[in-house]
Amino acid sequence: MGHTVIEDVEDRIGDRVIRRKIIKTDDEQYPSGYRYSLHYGYVDGRGTILRYDNENRTVGRHERHTPDSVDEIEFPGMMDLRDRFIEEVEHHD
Repeated sequence: MGHTVIEDVEDRIGDRVIRRKIIKTDDEQYPSGYRYSLHYGYVDGRGTILRYDNENRTVGRHERHTPDSVDEIEFPGMMDLRDRFIEEVEHHD
């Protein structure tokens, strides 16, 4: 199985962290062709503010995590989802 790291960055802003990890893969566990985690949360472990990722137990499932819920989402494409995440983080609070 092959893979290519598309993005692997971490930014810290005060007590918060923004991580974007996107890997292009041909692993059958990820039929979208991407394994990813787009995370916005606290550096001290207080929890997630927002996260998008592949759910690990169900092949092909994509999720949006907030402090109140975990919801299955339609996968619009990797760069569209990345842009949505960035926009949501920029407009948070």
